[in-house]
Amino acid sequence: MTDLENHYRKLERMYLQARVNAEIYTGIQLHVENERAELSLNISTKYHHAAKAMHGSVYFKMLDDAAFFAVNSIVTDVFVYTVSFNIQMLRPVAHGMIKSIGELKFKSNNLFIADSTLWDENNKLVGRGSGNFMKSKIALTEEIGYK
Repeated sequence: MTDLENHYRKLERMYLQARVNAEIYTGIQLHVENERAELSLNISTKYHHAAKAMHGSVYFKMLDDAAFFAVNSIVTDVFVYTVSFNIQMLRPVAHGMIKSIGELKFKSNNLFIADSTLWDENNKLVGRGSGNFMKSKIALTEEIGYK
């Protein structure tokens, strides 16, 4: 396994160990590649709002997380953070597997821009996102689950 492949797997493990994912978003999956990340989650009623469709917070999480890990795939020393993120919720989702794909679009010394798309199980686009990310001062270490 190359150093970069090892980095991707450590990012995936760190993500899955995060309390929010282990306790609330159970079953969420992440796959990281160079400048790209893909998330999947099976939507059940626990993610619904009162109108019985997926809550907007799930759209945001899936879109932001995919873009975030597309960026962190090329930043191997520190945790990145979201500076700003805009989403468009295009279609409601009530059930089934959703998939979010994030891709790095711009990089400079400390500013990164990534876009993401969210798809339902019928491969219909249900959401889009775009965000700005920067390097933090938090080192990628075992203490934060990067192992």
